[in-house]
This record gives sequence, structure tokens and C-alpha cells, in this order.
Amino acid sequence: MTSHILSYIIFTPLIGAFVIAFLPKGQADKAKWVGLVTTLFVGGFTLLAFSQFQLTGEFQMVEQAQWIPLFGVQYILGTDGISFPMVFLTALISILACVASFGIKERQKEYFVFYLLLETGMLGTFLALDLFLFYVFWEVVLVPMYFLIGIWGGPRKEYAAIKFFLFTLVGSVLILIAILMFYFGSGSERTFDIMRLAEMAQSGAAYFSPGVQLTAFVLLFIGFAIKIPTFPFHTWLPDAHVEAPTPISMILAGVLLKMGGYGIIRIAFPLCPWGAQYAAWTLVVIGAFSIIYGALAAMAQTDFKRLVAYSSVSHMGYVLVGIAVWKIGEANGAADGKEYWLMGMNGAMFQMVAHGISSAGMF
Repeated sequence: MTSHILSYIIFTPLIGAFVIAFLPKGQADKAKWVGLVTTLFVGGFTLLAFSQFQLTGEFQMVEQAQWIPLFGVQYILGTDGISFPMVFLTALISILACVASFGIKERQKEYFVFYLLLETGMLGTFLALDLFLFYVFWEVVLVPMYFLIGIWGGPRKEYAAIKFFLFTLVGSVLILIAILMFYFGSGSERTFDIMRLAEMAQSGAAYFSPGVQLTAFVLLFIGFAIKIPTFPFHTWLPDAHVEAPTPISMILAGVLLKMGGYGIIRIAFPLCPWGAQYAAWTLVVIGAFSIIYGALAAMAQTDFKRLVAYSSVSHMGYVLVGIAVWKIGEANGAADGKEYWLMGMNGAMFQMVAHGISSAGMF
């Protein structure tokens, strides 16, 4: 059982969603209990995985199988010190938000089906080590979130849902273009394997030229920055926060924003090391501006959800600064580049986890 623990973590919510979908019409009120039990099972599997987790700096509990061999697509899952805190955070917030969802009385079956699909997409995003698989889970998150806001949201729910959908869709297209650049640039291997592509990029392979890296990095950064969200891609968040039902606002603030920061750390920087080095100062400037702008905008709000939204823009700016600062240390000839790496990445990860707990706790 433990050899496939990551698959159990990802797909347990999907099983729960199927169970809820086939509940008899007169027993729709049981959907919330099935949803809660399912999220508790996910939490239990996450704790089981944590008992096996070791601070080695390597990918652990790796699961690998061929998926679409013709195109080099594999089913690869794995976790490390970057992804596992995000998985743990997702499992925790999902349980709390599920309890908060007990107040939902309208179309309960549909709500909890979409809710559990959303959890599967979030967990899969943090655990996938194949770019194609990562993109599938990334897109899985988009659809249920659209319906959760658009059906169970506030007075302007349609506007907020469509705005969220369009912003995220644009970012997804840019990320897909970058993924295809890596795939067709991987030579005869034609692979989506994130670990293998990172090795190629670090080795300075000819098809990962500085120009290609910079282009791919810009595409990835914009795509992930929309999800963070950072200035000037943040305008969808206040509307989504205000109009979303409170449990979904918890997930928005607690987990969904972290997917953007995680994508930059897991994909953009390892696969575009030269591009990241070149763009580091720009990222710090954008992050610093987001910190100040988001804080000032939050101070002016009278709606609590909108206040949390703008404060999240400010807090996630710290994540962006932390991610980029180690590259600046190397660029300035720091004697110990690893020290900058530890400071920056540890700070970014700490901020993402801390903000995920505190912002969800506000609701």
C-alpha cells in the first residue's frame, strides 16, 4: 500500500466524488459526510506519507509508469521538501473548508463533487513530476473552481467566475507553449520528465540556449504570476474572493495562490536557470512593488474578503522576492551561493505555508 501512497493521496478525492455522484436523489444531504470522510482519508494518507518522509534533498516515494509512450508522456509522481509542505497544507485546508461547507444547502451533491475534484487537481499539481501530467492536474483545478464560484457564489458570481476563468486560461496557454518548447527542445529523447529536463538545462545542452530559456521563463512566469497573483495580474482575485462561497475563499487564499509560487520554484527556475538569472532583478522589483501596493490597497478596503485578497497580493510578493533573491546573490559574485539559495527558498516556502494557514484561518 505504502509504495503507491502518493497515488492514494491524489485519487482518494476522485473516488469520493464518484460515490457522491451516485448517491440516491433523496440522500443528497449525505454528500457532506462523504466529502468529510474523504478529506479525512486524504489527511490520513498524508500523515502516513509524512512518517516515511526523510530530509534528504532528493525526490522520495517516486512512482513511475508509462502513460502515452508514443509521445514520451509518463505517469511520474514524487515529493521532496518543496512539494510535501504544499501537500500537507492542501490536505489540512481541504478538511477545514469541507467542515465550513456544511452550511451549503443548495445542490449539495454537485457542490461536493466539484469540491473533491478540485482537491484532486491541487494535490496532483504538487506531486506530478511529468510536465504533461502537471499540466493536466493544473487544468483540472480550473473547471471545478469556475463552477464553485459561478453557482454557489454571491450576487456577481457569474462575472467573478468568468474573470477567474479567462485570466487562468490565458496563463495556462502560456504555460502550455513553454512546456511544448521544452518537449521539442529535448532532442531525440522527446520527454516531459521534469527531473530529466532540469538535468539538460543545468548541463547547458545546446537546445536550451539562453534565448530559448529566457523566452520560456517569461511565458512560465506570466502564467504562474497570474495564479500567485502578483501585480499587474492580480485583478481577478478580489472579485473571486468576494463572490466565492466562504469555504472556497479559504481554498483560494490557502492553497490556490501557492500553486503559482510552486510552479516557479519547481518548473521555471530549474528548467530555465539562465533565464531566471537574467530576470532575477525584474522579479524582485515586481515582488517588492506587489508587497507595497497590496498592503496599501488592503488598508483602503471595507469588505473583509476584499481586504484578505489584497493582503494576499502583498504577502505573496514576499514569496516572489524570496524565490529570486538567491539568483541575485550568485550574480553579484557571492562567496557562498548556497547560502542565498537557502535563505531565499526557505523564506519563500515558509511564507507560503504561513500565509496558507493564516489566511484560511481568517474565514
